[in-house]
Amino acid sequence: MALKIQNGKRLVYALIVAFAFLLLTSFNFSLAATPEAKHYTELQLAPLPEIKLPKYERFVLPNGLVVYLMEDHELPLVKGTTLIQTGSRLEPLKKVGLAGFTGAVMRTGGTKKHSPDELNEMLEQRAAEVETSIGEASGTASFEALSEDLETVFGLFAEVLRSPVFAQEKLDLAKTQVKGGIARRNDDPDDIASREFEKLIYGKASPYARTTEYATVDQVSREDLLKFYQQYFHPNNMILGIVGDFNSKKMRSLIQAQFGDWKRNPKIAKPQLPEVSAANAGGVFFVNQPQLTQSSVLIGHLGGRFDNPDYPALNVLNEVLNGFGGRLFNELRSRQGLAYSVYGYWSPRYDYPGMFIAGGQTRSDATVQFVKALQAQIKRIQAQRVTAKELAFAKDSTLNSFVFNFQTPGQTLSRLMQYEYYGYPADFLFRYQKAVAATTAADVQRVAQEYLKPENIVTLVVGNQSAIQPPLTQLAAQVTPIDVTIPNSQPQAKN
Repeated sequence: MALKIQNGKRLVYALIVAFAFLLLTSFNFSLAATPEAKHYTELQLAPLPEIKLPKYERFVLPNGLVVYLMEDHELPLVKGTTLIQTGSRLEPLKKVGLAGFTGAVMRTGGTKKHSPDELNEMLEQRAAEVETSIGEASGTASFEALSEDLETVFGLFAEVLRSPVFAQEKLDLAKTQVKGGIARRNDDPDDIASREFEKLIYGKASPYARTTEYATVDQVSREDLLKFYQQYFHPNNMILGIVGDFNSKKMRSLIQAQFGDWKRNPKIAKPQLPEVSAANAGGVFFVNQPQLTQSSVLIGHLGGRFDNPDYPALNVLNEVLNGFGGRLFNELRSRQGLAYSVYGYWSPRYDYPGMFIAGGQTRSDATVQFVKALQAQIKRIQAQRVTAKELAFAKDSTLNSFVFNFQTPGQTLSRLMQYEYYGYPADFLFRYQKAVAATTAADVQRVAQEYLKPENIVTLVVGNQSAIQPPLTQLAAQVTPIDVTIPNSQPQAKN
């Protein structure tokens, strides 16, 4: 027993000595390092490496299916994505939600060969995924698998694309889930603001702003899903991209085996996109939510597209306005203390006009002041050229973040597919990079004057009417209320 106690004491003493030694050496190291520490402005950073596209193949099957292959053997994984020329913007007004249901139930409803449960079990056993969805401007179907399971999982992926059955019970489940979302859609004031702001910019009936309602959900049938699928899901209306640990020659054979006999649709044509125009050329609008202690504010107007030659300069303007060190953060949040969050940016889209949008969250009693401060910063960037320091910071931020577009081969492949899908040149991003580097302070002022329209700004506030003092009538003589009551809502959905 005495020996055990003695050994225990020795162990404790040894640990104390070791800890003291580590503390002393760390302290000495810190003292030695302190005089050599440099201010961040003195740091010399290596120039950004030149970005090069990884090697890839592009080919087209006889049935019109466009295929991109990009090998990446870093991990034993293979990922694939198909872009389908479709989208919710093409669904009928009376059946809003149809595209989303088609995209969801296409996967959850099983295939002609495998029930939903069988499909799920086969994928779970291999830690693999097959997913489908349809968004605003495109449909997607994707898979992910270990290299050793590629053939099996790719076969299931092809089944889901080619022979979905759209099981009625899965459609019923999807409808129940969507109705639950409708019932909760007024719970978040930011969600209310973004939803209603799009309606103010594009119009309530616009496919870029309309919302799914109980009535439109009830109008959608399984036959509608089948018709929507049959209208758009054809090989000559798709782009397939695969990246990962595979042999391109074998992958070609696998693609041919699974998709080569899929008949093209000779009658398919690029869909006629809905026209876009500004629904409002100004005005102040308000959604009263008495329970709120702060206001969600959005201001802006109709914007433009990525292929506008001035987009690089507009993006530099974005960097001047936004983020830590940006004008909006420095002025509205740091100096005036008006905002919890604040932002403002030109937000384009690929094939239809996006928006210029600014906003944030502020105290109820600071709402009017916050809106006026946003307006003042928009006019300021039009009236005064940005400083050399602001310009350098904005361009460096944009160019330094550029490399993150190419962190993985999958990101690069996704870019290539998106550009082909929307008809952009494959080197679009590199043209953009060069144009950003060439942007001047005069360019930033010019695009601010040309594209920002203070006189056409639409203002939306979601907040507590009684707490907003001074009132919104200080912004405009007429303030238009917006009713966000959910049509035909169930009792628990009322707001």
